[in-house]
Amino acid sequence: MDGEITVKITFPHMGNLWIALNTIFEELGAEVVVPPPITKKTITLGVRHSPEFACFPLKVNVGNFIEALETGADTIIMAGGTGPCRFGYYAEVQREILQDLGYDFEIVTLEPPQGSLLGLAANIKRLANYKSWNEIYRAFKIAWQQINALDIMHAASLKVRPYEEQKGATSKAYEKAVSLMVEARNTDSIAESLSQGLQIIESVSRVNSSRKPLKIGIVGEIYMVVEPYANMEIEKTLGEMGVEVHRSIYLGHWIKEHLLPKLFGPGDVEEIKKAAFKYLNHFVGGHGLESVGRTILYAQDNYDGVIHILPFTCTPEIVAQSILPEVSRDYQIPLLSFSMDEHSGQAGIITRLEAFMDLLEQKREKEKLLGAV
Repeated sequence: MDGEITVKITFPHMGNLWIALNTIFEELGAEVVVPPPITKKTITLGVRHSPEFACFPLKVNVGNFIEALETGADTIIMAGGTGPCRFGYYAEVQREILQDLGYDFEIVTLEPPQGSLLGLAANIKRLANYKSWNEIYRAFKIAWQQINALDIMHAASLKVRPYEEQKGATSKAYEKAVSLMVEARNTDSIAESLSQGLQIIESVSRVNSSRKPLKIGIVGEIYMVVEPYANMEIEKTLGEMGVEVHRSIYLGHWIKEHLLPKLFGPGDVEEIKKAAFKYLNHFVGGHGLESVGRTILYAQDNYDGVIHILPFTCTPEIVAQSILPEVSRDYQIPLLSFSMDEHSGQAGIITRLEAFMDLLEQKREKEKLLGAV
């Protein structure tokens, strides 16, 4: 098309989502500026220029955007939102912050498509110089396959890590597996990358142990659960302590149940609502209701404990946090809650995790002795 203007698109980091977003925009002919991996510098930039009591994810996103704009990006893609959670305001707050800093850019807010890709695709079509609907569909299909494959590999790494012979081996294998997915751009190459990735993860040398590891479920706000830098790599830390971790939220799961339920069906949303109903029977925004329902389901599945992760000042998760102690008592499942922000330190988190592990081990031993009587 004559007169095409190629924009340089960027977006925030959230786990491996950058791989799928990079795929979508590159396949549609846009230039992509992936923000540098989150570091202390990213956090410092975001904290310096964000409101003090803003949610931690907003601050990290601002840091992402500053670093991307400094490396040539001119168009920011940000999701929108509805309901009580402040996430729906992020894009406007970030726009004001970055404009005040003097950056020249456009921010495009992709509002939830309410069960259809059409509203979302209309914005994408403009960003990609009006590619055909078939091209847009193909790009989304490839990205969706990548997300599902990445979720599978991540879940596999959580099962292997508690048994690894050499600490850190699973994380290295997982990173190598993920790297295979970056350039996989069709169904066959994605399937092959998934197969190779799982082989790499499964090939990690493991101790020949018949022990039954502690099983812990992780619930909370999606960004804090999915982004390892934000949660101080809590899954890795727990796994290397010999714990089998189960994450309650994955990107693919969240997209199916919250963004496109009409396309994929309700999944286990109704099961979660039913589980939580006695304690919380209405939507409070974000993932507050899911945190309560998932904790109950973990208790019913005989998990040893649950860890709740939330950004400091997150209203939906504060509601959940006030309810979860009652759930913990009623279902006899130990609970540990982490309210995190830029001041959180890994050393303190590890100390609390070690104490929690001791509690869980003692509980398990006590139950074993009672069962033997």
